[in-house]
Amino acid sequence: MYSKESIQVFLKNQLQLLDERVAETPEEVEEFLEEMMAVEVKSLKEVRAYFEESGMDATGLSDDELKDASEVFALPNGRYLIVEA
Repeated sequence: MYSKESIQVFLKNQLQLLDERVAETPEEVEEFLEEMMAVEVKSLKEVRAYFEESGMDATGLSDDELKDASEVFALPNGRYLIVEA
């Protein structure tokens, strides 16, 4: 369900969102992402749309501010993983 990139990036960077590690293996990461209903999107435009649909007013946020949000994980393939904990 989630790309290898999403799983590896979250495994490595999960502390940007959480106070403690919740996963030690790729399998645990995938379970956590499924539980949190994380989504992978193609662009920052889609990140902005996701936040707006979730009720967050993202219109005043710059692209850099969106990238820096703790819920947003930039992937090496140019996509983004959004995890709301």
